[in-house]
Amino acid sequence: MSFSDLFDSGFKKRNEDHFAAIVRVAMSDGVISDVEKTFLDRLARNLDISEKDYEIILKDYKTHPINPPSDYDRRLERLFDLARMVWVDHINYEEKMVILERLCVGLGFKSSNAKYVSDKAMELVKQGVDIDTFSDEIKNMNR
Repeated sequence: MSFSDLFDSGFKKRNEDHFAAIVRVAMSDGVISDVEKTFLDRLARNLDISEKDYEIILKDYKTHPINPPSDYDRRLERLFDLARMVWVDHINYEEKMVILERLCVGLGFKSSNAKYVSDKAMELVKQGVDIDTFSDEIKNMNR
């Protein structure tokens, strides 16, 4: 096995675990809504999850480890990526916000702050800011 094969399989596994964690968030109320399904379909394509792996993960999402980023900067990077994906999805704004708020909780933000963080994240994404500005604004939004 070549070095690139090791990297590719590790990257693929992280993407699958990340996707499974998001599926777990979507399933937190016991059902995946049509809006969540559309988002998951798009996310799977973006994370290069095969159809076969997609079906396996949907069925057995609890078998994948949850690895929320423990580092705050990594958490902000994931939030930035997810907020941009939610923003471009063709769903209404209120549904976008429900999904993003749930994803914030899944990423490790306190549930009491998730609405505030998701509102700020969506506003920044709408403005088209870069990751550095996004991170700085989220870190300093309480000042």
